[in-house]
Amino acid sequence: MKISYNWLKQFVNIDWDAQKTGELLTDLGLEIEGIESFTSVPGGLQGIVVGEVIACEQHSNADRLKVTKVAIGDGPHLQIVCGAPNVAVGQKVPVATIGTTLYDAEGKPWEIKKGKIRGEVSEGMICAEDELGLGQSHEGILVLNKKLKPGTKLASVYSVENDKVFEIGLTPNRADAMSHWGVARDLRAGLLQKGMSVELITPSTSSFHIDNRTLKIDVQVKDTKFAPRYCGVTLSGLKVTASPDWLQNRLKAIGLAPINNVVDATNYVLHELGQPLHAFDAAKISGNKIIVKTLPAGTKFTTLDGVERTLDAEDLMICDADGPMCIAGVFGGMHSGVTEKTTSIFLESAYFDPVSIRKTAKRHNLNTDASFRFERGIDPNITEYALMRAAILITEIAGGETTSDVVDIYPKKINDHQVVLNFENTARLIGEEIPKETIKSILTSLEIKVNNVTETGIGMTIPAYRNDVIREVDVIEEILRVYGYNKINFTEKLHASIATTKKVEDFKIQNKTAGQLIGLGFHEILGNSLTSEKYAGLTSTLNPEHNVTMLNPLSQDLSVLRQSLVFGGLEALSYNKNRRMHNVKLFEFGKTYHNYAEGRIEKKHLALTVSGNKEVENWASNSSQTNFFYLKGVVTAILQRLGITEYTEKPVKSDLYSEGICFVKGKKTLVEFGVLRKKLASAFDIDAETLYANFNWDLVLEEIPTATFEMKPIPKFPEVTRDFALLLDNTVAFESLKDAAFQTERSLLKEVTLFDVFTGKKLPAGKKSYALSFTLQDENKTLTDKQIDKIMAKLQKRFETDFGATLR
Repeated sequence: MKISYNWLKQFVNIDWDAQKTGELLTDLGLEIEGIESFTSVPGGLQGIVVGEVIACEQHSNADRLKVTKVAIGDGPHLQIVCGAPNVAVGQKVPVATIGTTLYDAEGKPWEIKKGKIRGEVSEGMICAEDELGLGQSHEGILVLNKKLKPGTKLASVYSVENDKVFEIGLTPNRADAMSHWGVARDLRAGLLQKGMSVELITPSTSSFHIDNRTLKIDVQVKDTKFAPRYCGVTLSGLKVTASPDWLQNRLKAIGLAPINNVVDATNYVLHELGQPLHAFDAAKISGNKIIVKTLPAGTKFTTLDGVERTLDAEDLMICDADGPMCIAGVFGGMHSGVTEKTTSIFLESAYFDPVSIRKTAKRHNLNTDASFRFERGIDPNITEYALMRAAILITEIAGGETTSDVVDIYPKKINDHQVVLNFENTARLIGEEIPKETIKSILTSLEIKVNNVTETGIGMTIPAYRNDVIREVDVIEEILRVYGYNKINFTEKLHASIATTKKVEDFKIQNKTAGQLIGLGFHEILGNSLTSEKYAGLTSTLNPEHNVTMLNPLSQDLSVLRQSLVFGGLEALSYNKNRRMHNVKLFEFGKTYHNYAEGRIEKKHLALTVSGNKEVENWASNSSQTNFFYLKGVVTAILQRLGITEYTEKPVKSDLYSEGICFVKGKKTLVEFGVLRKKLASAFDIDAETLYANFNWDLVLEEIPTATFEMKPIPKFPEVTRDFALLLDNTVAFESLKDAAFQTERSLLKEVTLFDVFTGKKLPAGKKSYALSFTLQDENKTLTDKQIDKIMAKLQKRFETDFGATLR
């Protein structure tokens, strides 16, 4: 949120520099994220002086150019080549001298330099008003008052406003500070704690009066739940034009583009007092009637941006006798707004239900200054005051008169909050006892009414606009932030506690695994837990009914909590590939969220997403493509590093994969991985083969061995390796052969590896060839050929019997 310092000083009369004021606001909880300079005229007219044209001749080499001599005071006369058709001798004109910086229409700076134009020297520039930022005209140079003296700085002729603008990182609970008036309230309270007694200057509405009652518009509020208070008045005889400079400068300083005097006045009051207003062209209100109500679901309505929107049954609308004119508190309609032809308006000021406005704004993906404030809760007690303030301002700058009584429909008043503060609780929570008079002073400075004071506490009334201060602890927080966090003393005594921890600590295991993956060339990502509900429909593995749905989603793309990490990985992969990063290896530790019949459940996961080459190609080696077996090696290495070696390999059942396997311990799956289906990857505009692994991290943590281990010396006797080339059915898996081998020889067989697979036309149909390597070792003696041959014969017989294998 942007706050103009010049505007702020209209409420609190101080002469501090902006930096010092920003520090105080930050201490008060209104964190200043930056301070920017604002000048009403780009460049502040620096380097621009008044010049007098003393000679003007036709350029010898250009029909549309003239060569002028310009006096700029005591210095030498300047020769300036000018292309303006209206330049003439005797004129007083603005001259940009050499070295001056001007700004184009887009705000880009450019410097005036000495140069030659068609052979004639030019020592500056005679400017038009748009080149100086003083207007929009470019028909010719700007001709100044003849009484001005040459050499006079133009900044002294035109009123250039310089301002400092605070960028406040406003937290959602501080609805009371969403205006210059609200910030001024806090600033005054902070100044009082520094011993500076300043007055909070509020805009006066004493001049508001009813001129006549010639334009009455009936107002009917059918839904007082969504619109607890609604005010309005008509103004007639208006002339809609550009706003005066002072008003435009105020709006420009905080980043708003001026539109016209009526709309600018409503925006001004919005940012001044925090009360949104809306002006309707009274001539476009059918039946001279305003009806505040909801409409049937499916009703079409075109908003001010030209978009036709489909209304929900809970969208509160401002209607006339024929239909909707405005989405209440959010956005105006295409055909009811103020234009240059408008002469009379109905001015609206209301308090709308914050929850209703937020739902409507999010439903239609709209975020306006008005909805921003209504969503957080504005002050229901300034609705009429802000209306009168805006009416006075509009009639001052647009003429006209007030032509109706003020309508104020407020059937059920929103009450202030009653809170009791206990002094003992205050001291306990703050950690220091603050004098009672100081507490009372702070509360009063925050417009909190002190009803009674006793030895034990204070009874008080909290204004309705402070909807974040409804409990005793909230009041204590207010006292502390105004008193000053930095004033609280800290004791030198340090309290510490020792907490029992698990033998297997999750963060340590995550760090160990992350380090291993980074060493393998992976990069860690952190995906958003909020995702699109559409993703659950991309696979039958996920059930949309198990989505945890957000009540007030930021957008439709962030409406549910994720059930899988795969989509976040694919989004990151797609983002990188769109930027020509084709070799991508990502990992993410995160949670998934599920809404089951037995309740909502969170699960921890580790996800790997891989695509492209294993490593970057270089002069020493050619990089190879990642594949299923590469990912299997990474997955196996992670489990081995964590000491998990006992698991069973099974085919994966998930339709996420075109081919894949899972490692199972008992009836639970440790990890599943494989090649993602092309249809799934293409949903994210990925056409390359994509590999994915999903670890059940909760189960992995359970299976990490915590028992002590034994250390043994390296065996003194050598290993022996023997190989088999087996002809097998295509259905036989390597894991089955490996398990059978260890069942056949339990003591001397140490390792079984598959080092070659062959399929092709030279083999019988339905057959494949596996080349297996067997490592044998006796830790107490050297194996003999007789022992080795006996073991290999047993293995051969087992393979022939169980799998129908034959030696090639």
